[in-house]
Amino acid sequence: MNLFLFVLLAVQIHSVAPVIHSVKYFGTTTSQVPNFPEFVSVGYVDEVQISHYDSNSRKAEPKQAWMNKITAEDPRYWQTETETSVGNEQRSKVSIENMKKRFNQTGGVHIYQRMSGCEWNNETDAVDGWEQYSYDGEDLISLDTKTWTWTAAKPQAVPTKHKWDHDKALIEHKKYYFTELCPSYLKKYVNNGANVLMRTELPEVYLLQKTPSSPVSCFATGFYPDGAIMFWRKDGEELHEDVEHGELLPNHDGTFQMAVDLKVEVAADVEGKYECVFQLAGVKEDMVTKLERKRILSNASLEDNSSLAITVTLALLAAAAILAAIIFLVWRCKDRPAKYDPASGDGDFKLSENLKAGISVRHSSGHKAS
Repeated sequence: MNLFLFVLLAVQIHSVAPVIHSVKYFGTTTSQVPNFPEFVSVGYVDEVQISHYDSNSRKAEPKQAWMNKITAEDPRYWQTETETSVGNEQRSKVSIENMKKRFNQTGGVHIYQRMSGCEWNNETDAVDGWEQYSYDGEDLISLDTKTWTWTAAKPQAVPTKHKWDHDKALIEHKKYYFTELCPSYLKKYVNNGANVLMRTELPEVYLLQKTPSSPVSCFATGFYPDGAIMFWRKDGEELHEDVEHGELLPNHDGTFQMAVDLKVEVAADVEGKYECVFQLAGVKEDMVTKLERKRILSNASLEDNSSLAITVTLALLAAAAILAAIIFLVWRCKDRPAKYDPASGDGDFKLSENLKAGISVRHSSGHKAS
């Protein structure tokens, strides 16, 4: 039985986790930062921006068309969002001034940030929430949603911790918000934006290598959602040694990218034995890319391709020049029409069109204040 459980766990170790949706709000208050609003608040659902507010516009606005659907149920939604943001702006301005005093600062550029939100597991229906603050890029204070107490990361945040820990009304509000209100709205956002947030996009997978002695990188880009796993295996068994996993990174279009490197000498006897496996949440079949020299893109291969492109381009240009010369000679051998006007430039036009033909081929080849 123990062996059976061990094998079962081994098989399941790479099962892609269920999709966990999240909503995150980032509030940034600045002091003496030129050409930047004193307060900015943005909201994201599953890393897609949904809202924006700043102290210049003083208006909360949707950043996705599907976010307007929520007004069908709550017509005052965006007005309420604006009022909430205005309140957060005023409290944050008081907080940053308090922090400057506690850190014995009288001037200069300073940044006070707040990040809060919640997540929802669409399979288990489990929810969790968080709220944390930073000052000048360093952790300041955060909420523990298991004990509903605050943790001060800096001595200057201890007075705030004592104040908020003893505020019973605040604690009850946080419990309600993170366990009920926030998850409730998150589910609405996900439902309204299902076409975007619940879509599945498979990646393009490439094998990359800088030099013949460099690790081979399996690079996947353009996939959605971000619930993905990628690893190397040899003869059907996952490799843990000589493997380095890269970070999951966002692309500019809302999709994601990731890479995993393998230190291996790509000799003829290893071809086909190694393979890169990519798994995506919601997709049953794995994407498998076998390690073969012909599939590897390297600096050398790119240089070869570049040389080939240059050679082809030069050949085309030479052909265009020869063709132009022939046209010119034919034209010289013929009698000019009586009404020919040299100023019309027809001959130059024919020559330029042939040159353009060659060039076109070349060109066709990114809270309460503290």
